[in-house]
Amino acid sequence: MKKRMIALALTLTLAASTLLTGCGIVKVVKIGEEGKYTGDVEFNAGDDVEAIWEESALPEMNENAVDLKELLEGSNGDLTAMADDYGKYSMGDSGELSYVVKGTGTVGEVNTQSQAGYMTVKLDGYNGTESVKIQIGPVYKGSAIRDSLSFIKFGDYKNQEQWAAVSQSINEVVAKDVVEPAKPDSLQGKTISFVGAFTVSAGSSDVLITPVMLEAK
Repeated sequence: MKKRMIALALTLTLAASTLLTGCGIVKVVKIGEEGKYTGDVEFNAGDDVEAIWEESALPEMNENAVDLKELLEGSNGDLTAMADDYGKYSMGDSGELSYVVKGTGTVGEVNTQSQAGYMTVKLDGYNGTESVKIQIGPVYKGSAIRDSLSFIKFGDYKNQEQWAAVSQSINEVVAKDVVEPAKPDSLQGKTISFVGAFTVSAGSSDVLITPVMLEAK
């Protein structure tokens, strides 16, 4: 019996030694602090957008914006024709085609009855047939701004939900910081300047711009 007790004690000692040297000391982590040790922090699209909006997004949009009048004249009715010169595809060389544009014009209709509200704009010096509209919400269609920015890539996010949340957060910033201060209800008949982005719709020449700058002249 004594020999069996000694053998059991040795076995337990070896097992404890293996746990400490082979697997390390087990650390108890509080719920909610796992990211400190795994590097997998909770995703917050709002924080992501706030961090890049003023310092990165707006400067890039302003620098890359092409005059909308020139873009429409050069496209000659086919908005995909200018893709190599000014466009950006959402998936590298495929997906949705977006342009960053700027311009001045006179506001016509201001539609606030629709959830996806908009203003129509008659571009200065342009007499083409395209319908130019600027989104004023509260619902914003598409992801033109997100897809136009060079430093936001789908591969940097875990899934489609996070990717969509980034666009939603961008649109929330547009509503709060761009559209609301411009007071679109007061802009009918006035000359405005704008910078924004739009996505080419298949089979349509309409231009629906999501603004990042909107000012009355």
